[in-house]
Amino acid sequence: MDRVPYPGVVITKKNVNNSFTKMSTPTFDQLLEAGCHFGHLKRKWNPAMAPYIFMERNGIHILDLYKTAAKVEEAAAALKSIAKSGKKVLFVATKKQAKQVTAEKAQSVGMPYVIERWPGGMLTNFPTIRKAVKKMATIDKMTKDGTFDNLSKREKLQISRQRAKLEKTLGSIADLNRLPSALFVVDVLKERIAVAEANRLGIPVFAMVDTNSDPSDIDFVIPCNDDASKSIELILDTVCSAMAEGLEERKVEKVDSKDADAEAAPRRERRRAVRSNDAEGEAETAETAEAPAEAEEAAE
Repeated sequence: MDRVPYPGVVITKKNVNNSFTKMSTPTFDQLLEAGCHFGHLKRKWNPAMAPYIFMERNGIHILDLYKTAAKVEEAAAALKSIAKSGKKVLFVATKKQAKQVTAEKAQSVGMPYVIERWPGGMLTNFPTIRKAVKKMATIDKMTKDGTFDNLSKREKLQISRQRAKLEKTLGSIADLNRLPSALFVVDVLKERIAVAEANRLGIPVFAMVDTNSDPSDIDFVIPCNDDASKSIELILDTVCSAMAEGLEERKVEKVDSKDADAEAAPRRERRRAVRSNDAEGEAETAETAEAPAEAEEAAE
């Protein structure tokens, strides 16, 4: 795949390969130790995952970790480019063993995440979700300005419960003011609604895909065990580290551009001063040339 289309960012093999220079990708031994190679039972497999399966042992499919390492590198480079461009990536992981680590890693790079039940229509009906988030902000404002204290005990209890419910489901996406530029999903089968919504809107999907899942709807497939907490933590740590590097590079570029502007400002001022001085000199020359002509006319 030479070019991957998604909003605002174009990734080619050239700039993906350039992104690997600083990123630390997991080695074969690290992937093996984390148990990334374990798939599901042979009877539960999805034939579309055949290219990523190395062998079958004791009725369980074993994934090819060399392909896993290559796919992790590719996905990490793409996510780094997205983060560097200032876009948001939404992390989705509602299964028990992935919740905590996903929340920690997403918070470390300042990205939104969903670890409770996926709110249906969160992407396809995003304006309604934003209204619910604004409602939460309104309740917070009531608490600060004293309006909340003037309510009855029953109203206070109802609003507090409503606020807690909104915080649980939407608190982690409160800063998401527009649709994300990409989704990172742990367990494609469990998060099939999120994947379907992203596909409908043309949002690229990065996902950890096990042997029982269909990779055809995923833009960046990471074939690995999506049930083991160590495996999930290793993959998330890799992609989030790459995103952190992208964000750091973005900061450095901003500082460099500011410095360049600061250096260019005096030069522009000097050019303007020279131009104004030249204009004044030309005006004075014209006036001195006109003065004798006017004197001659007056003498005649």
